[in-house]
Amino acid sequence: MSEVNRGSRIGGWTRFVTARPRLSLLVALVITALAVVAGSGVGDRMGSGGWEDPDASSTYATQALEREFPASQPNLLLLVDAGGKGVDDPAVAAEAERLTERLAAEEGVVGVGSYWQTRAPALRAEDGGEALIAARITGEEKEAGETLERIAPEFRGAQGPVEVSVGGPVAVRHEMQAIIQEDLLRAELIALPVTLVLLVMVFGSAIAALLPLGIGIVAILGTNAVLRGITEITDVSVFAQNLTTALGLGLAVDYALFIVRRFREELAEGAEVRDAVGTTLRTAGRTVLFSALTVAVSLAAMMVFPQYFLRSFAYAGIAVVLLAAAAALILLPAALMLLGHRVNSLDLRPLFRRRRSAPGDGTAAGSRPAGPAEAGGWGRTAALVMRRAPLFAVATATGLVLLGLPFLGVKFGTADDRQLPSSAEARVVQEDIRGGFPGSPGGGLEVLGEGGATPAEYADYRDRVAALPDVERIDGPVVAGDHAYFTVLPRGEAVGQEAQRLVRELRAEPAAFDTSVTGTAAVLVDSKDAIADRLPLAVGIIVVVTLLLVFLLTGSVLIPIQAVALNALSLTAMFGAVVWVFQDGNLSGLLGFTSTGDIETTLPVLMFCVAFGLSMDYGVFLISRIKEEYDRGGDHEHAVVFGLQRTGGLITAAAVILAVVMVAIGTSRVTNTKMLGLGISLAVVMDAMVVRSLLVPAVMKLTGRATWWAPAPLRRFHDRFGVSEGGSHPPVGAKSADDGGDGGGANGADGTVSGAGERDKVGV
Repeated sequence: MSEVNRGSRIGGWTRFVTARPRLSLLVALVITALAVVAGSGVGDRMGSGGWEDPDASSTYATQALEREFPASQPNLLLLVDAGGKGVDDPAVAAEAERLTERLAAEEGVVGVGSYWQTRAPALRAEDGGEALIAARITGEEKEAGETLERIAPEFRGAQGPVEVSVGGPVAVRHEMQAIIQEDLLRAELIALPVTLVLLVMVFGSAIAALLPLGIGIVAILGTNAVLRGITEITDVSVFAQNLTTALGLGLAVDYALFIVRRFREELAEGAEVRDAVGTTLRTAGRTVLFSALTVAVSLAAMMVFPQYFLRSFAYAGIAVVLLAAAAALILLPAALMLLGHRVNSLDLRPLFRRRRSAPGDGTAAGSRPAGPAEAGGWGRTAALVMRRAPLFAVATATGLVLLGLPFLGVKFGTADDRQLPSSAEARVVQEDIRGGFPGSPGGGLEVLGEGGATPAEYADYRDRVAALPDVERIDGPVVAGDHAYFTVLPRGEAVGQEAQRLVRELRAEPAAFDTSVTGTAAVLVDSKDAIADRLPLAVGIIVVVTLLLVFLLTGSVLIPIQAVALNALSLTAMFGAVVWVFQDGNLSGLLGFTSTGDIETTLPVLMFCVAFGLSMDYGVFLISRIKEEYDRGGDHEHAVVFGLQRTGGLITAAAVILAVVMVAIGTSRVTNTKMLGLGISLAVVMDAMVVRSLLVPAVMKLTGRATWWAPAPLRRFHDRFGVSEGGSHPPVGAKSADDGGDGGGANGADGTVSGAGERDKVGV
């Protein structure tokens, strides 16, 4: 079919997005400007917690204790350093009393107590040089943070004969939030120029390189506006902003690379600009849409978990994925309509390299082909892998499994002040308390008693708890009406195995009154239980929807199963590295963090959902091009080689750029953010350079033509509801996997006659 006839088949969507390109871009500019205004200050409205299950027993107990016994739940600690005089010195004691009275008079502060009032040994350092003033700042995270900002400067620093430092959970959260926002700005300043340079090297054209960057900025700003709106309804974690930046840039680059590359291919083959845009949307556009859906589904699965830390990433991830896809499918075609052949303008590659082709299919943009698809480096790699398919499949899979073995020793914990850099004031205070005060303050468990009881019943319960093997000490009860609480100090670490076992023992211990347990270890136990309870549902959603989407794209039963299995295998290196580095502490000096000996419980779930979605993103790009070529000619092995040849460089370039963005995020001074950025960057690189390059072609060679098989009912279902990148079914005369096609040249998916040489003209 001629180019004119092909242009006549441009669908309604193409006409919609290209009819008034200038108007489309103007509207987008106005909406983006509004998003800047709407999303301003979103970070200040976010929280830095969200690891606890809001419906858990520990959460109920925490809220009840805060209401009935404010002094039992201090979240603000003033560390008073006596400066060598000793905390019992009269001048020091007098100043400490004044500080305690001033703090108690502050609005929003309750439950104020100090060593000088109570003489409690737990509030005095073992060397007598420091002591604590404890209080509770009331309100939700945002309100408590505002109160801390107001009062901290009044107490911090030199106060007569003493020096005061501000710590406690509320200070840790507030300082973590501030550091994350600072680090995010620095990451953006690193990632944006580096991404632009890489895009110029990939595209060769400064004009083409600016397009993905623009799409990414639109997606990021739009997502910030969406998150600002969500903060009016529910809690959102400040950590989600890091995902917004990473996915906004990464996916925009992926989608724009795929669309711009296909557009330049069509131009190089002689298509008119409007026809090239139409073909691009029918082919690459459909792939982008399916890719966005698979990534969004992976991220949406985090909605099933009760912790708002995980749910926040679902909010941010879904928004940024859909906005990146919408911008790529609406704004980018409009820009390409206006640019036309000028998309190749301003070739800056001589500044970076000489006499090298752009990554993609082995040829520079707009050049003539050197030969068949297999002539390029990626094609030769695919051909080599397929000739030795069993060896590559076994060796690659074994290597990935071995890299993941450290994860078998994972230990789950909870985030604490050691997430912060060692110089952070809140961490310094907590380190002093942890190392210098008796009884591990803050590491105890609180048992809330409700319903009233006699002194004898309280004493009996206390004696039975004291006899439990994992109990170091029990204090209390403190009684107020029908409520009472005991403080139980576990043996060993505050969140160690003994403490977690003790939580379950306390909950199983019978009492004459209703009991509920809270404390750091109790929150961890409940968080682990909530994740374990909902993880099968989350994984099931991801797997089922991914299988369905890939089937709709390919019409094959085996390819969706392969995609899910190989994507999961590609994540093993990430999980192994997380344990080896961040749990075991290897490279901690080089990377600048403190290992706590465990991994925060929600992080592996988050990293799985994000990395799996990104792996599917690259998988869809590769599979869709293989499928298009198979529909065109019916030759399975040629289609695999051709698909890798045409997308190998593209996927690698996209993965490298996304890895750069994630590494920039990984420069954060907060350990969890560092783990997220570096871990996902490793997963992305392994997926693109190992799984897509070696394992996929090897497995597809082993499965052969059965790769494309589907039972008759599913074939009919796909005929009715499925789509492929080519937007059509195999042309008349092309033979299917069931009737033994010989793989010769055939009509293209759009009806044009196309041989391997004709199709091998352009790079990225």
